[in-house]
Amino acid sequence: MGEPARHSGLEAYGQPGRTGHAADRGEPGRRAARTARRFAAAVGAALALLSAAPAGALPNGGNLPAADSTVSAEYPVVMTIETMTPMVTAQNGTVTITGQVTNGGKSVLKSAHAAVRKPWSGKPLTARSELLNVAGRTSPTGSDGVELDSPQYALNELGPGQTQQYTLGVAVNDLQLSGEGVYELAVDVWGSTADNQRDRPLGIARTFLPYSPTPADAQPSKVAILWPLVHAPVLAAQTISENEQTVSVLRDDSLAADFSPGGRLYELVDTGSKLPGLTWVVDPDLLDTAFAMTRPYRVQKPGTEHQAAKEDNTVQGTGQAAATAWLEKLRTAVAKPTSQVVSLPYADPDLASIAHNGADLQGMDAALGKAATAGRLTVEGRLAVDTRSDVAWPYQGYLDQQIAGVAQRAGAGLVLVNGASLPESDALKYTPTAVRPIGNGQTGVVADETIAGLFQSDLNTPQAQTLAVQRFLAETFVISRQEPQNPRGLLVMPPRELTADTAKVLATALQTAQTGKWVEQVKLDVVAQSAPDPKANGSVPAAADYPAHARSSELPSSDLTGTIKIQSDLDLLMRVLTLPQRVRGPFSAAMVRSMSTEWRTQAPAGSTYRDGVSTYLGDLTKAVKVPQKNVITLAGDTGVLQVSVRNDLTQPVTNLKLVLRPTQPNRLRVSDPEELVLPASQSVTLRFQAEAQNNGPVQMTAQLWTTGPDSRPYGDEQRFTVEVTSVTNGVLYVFGGGLVLLLLAALRFFRQRKRRGADTEDPDAPLSEEPAPAGDAGDGEGPERGGAAQTPRGSAADGRDQATSDEKVGP
Repeated sequence: MGEPARHSGLEAYGQPGRTGHAADRGEPGRRAARTARRFAAAVGAALALLSAAPAGALPNGGNLPAADSTVSAEYPVVMTIETMTPMVTAQNGTVTITGQVTNGGKSVLKSAHAAVRKPWSGKPLTARSELLNVAGRTSPTGSDGVELDSPQYALNELGPGQTQQYTLGVAVNDLQLSGEGVYELAVDVWGSTADNQRDRPLGIARTFLPYSPTPADAQPSKVAILWPLVHAPVLAAQTISENEQTVSVLRDDSLAADFSPGGRLYELVDTGSKLPGLTWVVDPDLLDTAFAMTRPYRVQKPGTEHQAAKEDNTVQGTGQAAATAWLEKLRTAVAKPTSQVVSLPYADPDLASIAHNGADLQGMDAALGKAATAGRLTVEGRLAVDTRSDVAWPYQGYLDQQIAGVAQRAGAGLVLVNGASLPESDALKYTPTAVRPIGNGQTGVVADETIAGLFQSDLNTPQAQTLAVQRFLAETFVISRQEPQNPRGLLVMPPRELTADTAKVLATALQTAQTGKWVEQVKLDVVAQSAPDPKANGSVPAAADYPAHARSSELPSSDLTGTIKIQSDLDLLMRVLTLPQRVRGPFSAAMVRSMSTEWRTQAPAGSTYRDGVSTYLGDLTKAVKVPQKNVITLAGDTGVLQVSVRNDLTQPVTNLKLVLRPTQPNRLRVSDPEELVLPASQSVTLRFQAEAQNNGPVQMTAQLWTTGPDSRPYGDEQRFTVEVTSVTNGVLYVFGGGLVLLLLAALRFFRQRKRRGADTEDPDAPLSEEPAPAGDAGDGEGPERGGAAQTPRGSAADGRDQATSDEKVGP
């Protein structure tokens, strides 16, 4: 029976077969050779026994590899491919494969060996759907090809959970590949188990092998790679004065490790610097933070995010040297002529959250516009390179009509899109170029969904790394051969939080594909400026079609409303400060940081950051206030009400007035508002003329207002009581006081006459006046008034209010 007929029977029933063995092929002459090979394999197995994992020892900290979801009684083996060398092969070569065999079943593995399968039919996979079909298989099938008699790796008995390494080197010629293309390369385990003595396939691992025997005349695909440099916001909206310098404050010191060798951001720059034609996508806030760290800086202690930063609740930062070196390394990398720098809006605001939950908020469009401008200026200033700043990158590239509209209003003409949002029709039998018009004058550059998906996770195991590289090579090879003389423009979109390991895997895949000459790495602009394919999907979906899993992590409307209120409160504070530059920049940046896309994966930290910014701004605003008052007594029908205003800021404030309003203006009238200027860390007491019509208490409110156009209330109003005493009682007090004065005058006259009568001096000499008591007022022109030191308006010399109250003017 010939091989094609045998394969057809296996496929028809979906049953795996031991199709590569001599017994199945009816070739008795090869049985002796096979027996000899098995004896040699058994000797190898005895040596390999030393490397077998002890019973119960499972990889990955006690968990089977991801493929263990396919483990069953029939197929109990978990097979992995960890390395494949070379990754692209040619004629007369040898492919070496290493990996692990793990017994994931409940019975002992017996008389087993690992072997390579020759690809079925020897024909390449020419369609991307065929690659998908191979990658989706979960158990051995006849479609995986024929197991070769050589090489084979004999395995010792493996108990449940035990693992053994294997190495197989297969000659390319033995694979009988028919020509250039991508082939499935499978490694399986054949044997039996203690509870099932039938010799059968027990498990399988698959990968892809590009085969390029001769140089091809196909044009390479032009591939743009996004290389994100982003980090969750760290700079706080506070500074500290230290040694006569302004010192930045960070919420944590995580960037000290990230900027150091081995850290994520260090490794991204180091790996990216070796790739030509790279498109760096940079969050300007990260550059500002790195720059702040090149100087002495402080870090908030845990739990102090809502407090004003001081030396006792912060510690010295440790990343100054690392940040300095990292910035220099980055400047060198992006300065290469083959590189491109894309500036995200400052702090990378979450366009999707804003579009769905805050697009109509007043001031949002202005905030996004400022973020885009600030982003461009920051990147150009920190890196000394030209940058493109009209690029929108919504969360994970998912797009709908609302997000596209917000991006347009923010000035983004180019949108980076996940292919899942613009899927291609099944009728399109090739992969279109990435660029396409999406309406409203915007252009979308659409990342291939399958290729992007290869690099979404942290590829930190040899198995995951090899699978990703080989799949990338297979996908791009097949794309380049779909229309060999019509090269595609492709976009590879890794996640914002691209890890160091995944970046290295992506770099390896790119370099290997470029060496094979079916990929040419280019800048984003090269792909964006290419001619779009008229058959490609450019229809932006409605908001109802936005992925539910992406919507679930969005910032809610309450958080966005609170963030925009920060800008409103900041604008109010700016109107009264004499040195607004100390506050405007840090808080404007902190407001945008509060909407950062990076909070998607750090929601609790984002909430803490937003609360800290809002609380600290509120504390600054409340530092200019009317201190609490309880009661002021107004004796008689007219008098003066004195109210103090306190400024606890370290700079003077102006453009304020104090307005007193009685709740019963028919009973108590108060003079017009008083404008004021408050020195830093001081109080001022203002005097208001009051006229009472009736006796008894009257409720009063004291409220600060800004002056000038569009006057607005500033801070909280203060309520107190004005106690109006009766006019009658006041008259009695005057008569009683006059009678006392007459009695005192008579007593004084009597004493002086008595003393003068006993005096030996001239009896006609004038009377000697006793000095007036301290603080006694003269008649208005004497030295007691004119020569005294002047006190603040409305205050006595001891600093107390002249009107009866419970308040003191602060220092």
